[in-house]
Amino acid sequence: MKYGFVYPGGEARNAAKTAQAAEAAGWDGFFVWEPVWGVDAWVSLAAAAMLTERIRLGTMLTPVSRCRPWKLAGETATLDRLSNGRAILSVGLGAVESGFSQFGEETDRKIRAELVDEGLEIITGLWKGQPFSFSGKHYHIQELDHLSPLPPLQQPRIPIWVVGLWPRPKSMRRVARYDGLLPAIKNPDGSHAEITPQAVREMKTYLDERRQGMAPIDIVIEGGETTADTLPAAVDRAAALEAAGATWWLESMWDVLDSMWDAKTQEQILKRVEQGPPK
Repeated sequence: MKYGFVYPGGEARNAAKTAQAAEAAGWDGFFVWEPVWGVDAWVSLAAAAMLTERIRLGTMLTPVSRCRPWKLAGETATLDRLSNGRAILSVGLGAVESGFSQFGEETDRKIRAELVDEGLEIITGLWKGQPFSFSGKHYHIQELDHLSPLPPLQQPRIPIWVVGLWPRPKSMRRVARYDGLLPAIKNPDGSHAEITPQAVREMKTYLDERRQGMAPIDIVIEGGETTADTLPAAVDRAAALEAAGATWWLESMWDVLDSMWDAKTQEQILKRVEQGPPK
């Protein structure tokens, strides 16, 4: 099991400082969320790349439907080369309540799913280099014959982690084409259900059957926030999930989101990171 920390927010210099502390404390990954409008995720990750050497760096997550795929391809490839091959791209439909309608972004779920599928095809195609062209329902790209950037260092591509709503076939088929699963299960009332070891085993079996000849897929669990009181339970849960096939455990501190600009909150985040992952 690898362990990652999802930074709840703050200025880019604070993100970089926290990533540096996370690397020193033994975390394997450092992630930031990508807002509709706010502190730029890729600037924060670039700053983190300059202060770290080992830790993986990525988003948690990027709503591809509101991104220009070619710009996202350039941002991710630039970060990958800057960090010597440590970038991860996590994607999903995004949370519409985070400002989609206020900025005129697409809110229809079906259309957003189409934009994600086409966007990922464009991103992975551009990473491979020229010549590349694309003609879809939403995007049309002609070959570019000049100023093509260098490809990402990671091959065959930067790992792409995709939100998958289990057991919806269309959502899981999208996941199967890429490199990681961010699993979600909903209760009948629409609330999110806890990811159990049994569910992980079922999802892993489903994906393995559809990924013949592909590298093993990462299964990424968002484990919430571990405190001193909950550490033993978190260690036991992580071990059970790992035995079932999970490969990453992510910690987050979303309860401090509203106060992320306060110095005391940043100190609180840094203190949690310095305590290390729940091993």
